[in-house]
Amino acid sequence: MLYQKEIWVGIISVFLGIAMWEVTKRLRQADISVPFIPLFFGGQAMIWLTWPWGTAGSVGAFAATVVVCMIWRLLSQGLGSQPVNYLRDVAITVFVAAWIPLFASFGALLVYPDNGAEQVFCLMLGVTFSDIGGYAAGVLFGKHPMAPAISPKKSWEGLAGSLVVGTTASTLAVTFLLGHHPFVGIALGVMLVITGTLGDLVESQVKRDLGIKDMGTLLPGHGGIMDRLDSLLPSAVATWIVLTLFI
Repeated sequence: MLYQKEIWVGIISVFLGIAMWEVTKRLRQADISVPFIPLFFGGQAMIWLTWPWGTAGSVGAFAATVVVCMIWRLLSQGLGSQPVNYLRDVAITVFVAAWIPLFASFGALLVYPDNGAEQVFCLMLGVTFSDIGGYAAGVLFGKHPMAPAISPKKSWEGLAGSLVVGTTASTLAVTFLLGHHPFVGIALGVMLVITGTLGDLVESQVKRDLGIKDMGTLLPGHGGIMDRLDSLLPSAVATWIVLTLFI
């Protein structure tokens, strides 16, 4: 599948659309006016315009999406009406546009080079084994909460487990799949642990602000699609940066 690049990009665009719907729905339930339509189509543009124009296509589509959303929010309440929460709503809209589709576009950028499939595997393996290591170490040894007010189950022992297992997996993946120096794999592994952990904490903070447990209900017992993407999205950015700088 990953060797058919358009299929991978298509999968990203589908999951992106679902995640955008989940998040904008939750925001609307909290009386925050975030326009789904321009965010959805702008997000699709951020993904698909990476195909012909790379990062320029993604960043250009992001800028255009922000402008359209600003105008959309302005017109949605009527030009003759007193502005209500305009700055708040636009700021949150820009945050969502960066958090989901812009970050996701870096997942698409990973697959375009000749070794694109291998780069994507490095991302997926690093994030997956980081999660496994963090969960196992947290369950077995977790005693010191990392951020009890945001995510009570996260512990420093779990972070250490993520660092050991995730970095080991990333080092092996970069060495044997990409054929590059193990130091690149170590750098990638450390970055994935940091960005994955922070991505999870960011989503947890957003959910606490909104007073909800999960972003969606599509996956019974696991929340929604966005609840599965929280660590992957910033990790895609980190993977692209590390592999672009060092390879």
